[in-house]
Amino acid sequence: MQTGDSAPDFTAPTHDGSLLTLSALRGAPVVVYFYPKDDTPGCTTEAQDFTALGAAFAEAGARVIGVSKDTVAKHGKFAQKHGLGVTLVSDADSDICERYGVWGEKSNYGRTYMGITRTTVLIDAEGKVARIWPKVRVAGHAQAVLEAVRAL
Repeated sequence: MQTGDSAPDFTAPTHDGSLLTLSALRGAPVVVYFYPKDDTPGCTTEAQDFTALGAAFAEAGARVIGVSKDTVAKHGKFAQKHGLGVTLVSDADSDICERYGVWGEKSNYGRTYMGITRTTVLIDAEGKVARIWPKVRVAGHAQAVLEAVRAL
């Protein structure tokens, strides 16, 4: 997947039990951020940072969606525990992650395993990939994404 490509469409369950279809959000920018696991330090900070900027994203007309392999129930607990204002999508079978190229081999302390590479994709109002942030560092990231949304 590259800038200018059509964003792969998906329909998946969210933390509140509803279904979200990406293509139904056309007409406005969408931020899809992929993260490894609910309730871990980096993932919690990232979700809180996007939540803290929620009003600014809404003012810019953008929707923010977080995607991980966690279950709908775990997403619900995560969102409630931290008062999150982003939509969390469950990709339990890794289908969305694979189509976006964020599922793959990772290594940590010499151990290799399959996992999600923290990545953010900005999708424009026409459903095209406007920008990709691979291997995200959490500090300051949500603000950088907001600035990119405003520049669309």
